[in-house]
Amino acid sequence: MRRLINQRPNGVSAPLLGALPFILLLLVYIVASQARLAENPNDKLLPGLDSLVSAIQQVATEPDKRSGALILWRDTAASLVRLGTGVAISALAALLFGIATGALPYARATLSPFIAALALIPPLAILPVLFIVFGLGETSKIVLIVFGIAPFIMRDVAMRVGELPGEQIIKAQTLGANSWQLILRVITPQILPRLLDAVRLALGAAWLFLIAAEAIAAEDGLGYRIFLVRRYLAMDLILPYVAWITLLAFLTDWLLRVANAKLFPWYQGGARRS
Repeated sequence: MRRLINQRPNGVSAPLLGALPFILLLLVYIVASQARLAENPNDKLLPGLDSLVSAIQQVATEPDKRSGALILWRDTAASLVRLGTGVAISALAALLFGIATGALPYARATLSPFIAALALIPPLAILPVLFIVFGLGETSKIVLIVFGIAPFIMRDVAMRVGELPGEQIIKAQTLGANSWQLILRVITPQILPRLLDAVRLALGAAWLFLIAAEAIAAEDGLGYRIFLVRRYLAMDLILPYVAWITLLAFLTDWLLRVANAKLFPWYQGGARRS
């Protein structure tokens, strides 16, 4: 008897099945939009596809009258720089403190309670504090991203270090490896692909904190633009921006997944969880 749990889509049906929810969502939107526009042609809640295309084309290809810049690309560049900087700092901090916490008992006893406490603080609750301490510039936005995702990545890395086979550590010490050599040559190479997985899982939260910071205090960025035009109920621009953010997040996740597969082909756990 063929069980559903043992059946897998082939190379042709898998992409079609993946696209099916997006197609259904688009169809639902089109139907709902046409229904509302039929009742009120000036309805702004669910603009037609032509309005969406026109709005995104304007900000992507027509220079702004005041600044002369292409708004979409300027906002995208500003947001990606903030996001990339915050995620990179978080990953580096997680690699250093996560490995130390997972591998060194004294570091674990000292840092684990502190990292756990940081992870429990709602990052958005301290956003006003960050603006007061670091000002309204780029630093506060990047610090919010780091504060929001670094503790979770640190804890994940520390747990992954603890899951490494103890036999490897014992054999390396039997062969004369000291603590530094154990960390560099045994632990770190096995933790790097797991770190990339943890960063992938934290990307959604990183985008959330970025948009929140830009919405409150920024002069450019994707989040800034969304909250700027919401006062005009400009759903024809808000919805394409949300879709663009989703696409950027998807591409970032895909690039990290591909990098993990290329850099660490021996690592199978990440492929199974993707």
